[in-house]
Amino acid sequence: MTDFVFDMPTKVLFGPGQLSRLHEEKLPGTRALIVISRGNSVKKHGYLGRLENELELSGISHVLFEGVRQNPSCENVMDGAKMAREQDCDLVIALGGGSVMDCAKCIALMAVNEGHIWDYSMSAGGGKMLPKKDALPIIAITTSAGTGSEVDPDAVITNEATKEKSGVSFSSTFPSLSVVDPELMMSVPPVFTAYQGMDAFFHASESMLNKNEHVMGEMFALKAIELVARYLPRAYREGSDAEARYYMAIANSLAGYYMKCTSPHTMEHVMGSYHEDLAHGAGLIMIAHAYYDFFAERRAAEEQMIKMAKAMGVEGASSGKDFVRALDQLIADVGCADLRMSDAGISYEELELYPPRIPEVLGGNIHADPLPLSNDDYLEIFRRSYK
Repeated sequence: MTDFVFDMPTKVLFGPGQLSRLHEEKLPGTRALIVISRGNSVKKHGYLGRLENELELSGISHVLFEGVRQNPSCENVMDGAKMAREQDCDLVIALGGGSVMDCAKCIALMAVNEGHIWDYSMSAGGGKMLPKKDALPIIAITTSAGTGSEVDPDAVITNEATKEKSGVSFSSTFPSLSVVDPELMMSVPPVFTAYQGMDAFFHASESMLNKNEHVMGEMFALKAIELVARYLPRAYREGSDAEARYYMAIANSLAGYYMKCTSPHTMEHVMGSYHEDLAHGAGLIMIAHAYYDFFAERRAAEEQMIKMAKAMGVEGASSGKDFVRALDQLIADVGCADLRMSDAGISYEELELYPPRIPEVLGGNIHADPLPLSNDDYLEIFRRSYK
């Protein structure tokens, strides 16, 4: 039996068309900094225009901060915080995927606190400071089904100077309000639908393997695993499949409600800290088979892996290997079986640099794996993943 705390302060508007109901809510500010990525998808597909219309109906003025990278940097955060202060913003709105939401959380924090964002990182090279002031109120409008960042306080930021990709998380960086509107996810290209959907899957599957998992977390995780296994291949094959997008949006948020990641997220953050253009979901997929098979071979998490295999539709599942085979099939079904580290610029020799960095970089709880992993174990998993 495990004690736990469930604290979910974020109000979520879920369902098709919910963005168009934003003006019906009492929004926590009068002047918003809208944060978007450096791409033009939210403009091209009209999402930014829809948001601006909602703010106009609410009587809220706004300014636009654009340019958030795929792996948001400290520079992104500090530039955004500077704009928020100079423009007298009292509200930060993220419109985009996980990178945008993560960056927006840190912008909201640094708009009202002194110093540099890395002063507040809990990583080995971070300042480990506690903020003196709560972040500005945050509204998260997700355009992807993957990170669950719309329902948690966590943000992942890259420090290019120290080659660290690490976490910042405080209670005030929970979004006050989130919009999960599957209509905004229809335009995500197949490859990113796959990467994002598998990220949600790994949030849930890592939580299932976490030795501190409990009945509440398992409830969210197993349902997320079931929905991703059933609907991600459909969303990947046909982006306009409204039912598939709806259930992937649910899976994404469910996996975020009680996210208890283990070492693969940290392993990928190390990879991403050396290769800033590596998509997070892609990196997780690259190491997935070797990581889960490591424990399946040692029969270290049989009960949990069997539960996951059954959630994925494997009848008569009886071992961890059944889960690994189902995972491999899911990865193949979303066109990712041939992802190669070498295509991302990762060399085989470079892998030796990664294990010593794992205790220094935050991502998941490296002490919560089914078995404790040594640096040699991490290196074995990286090497078995390499192609």
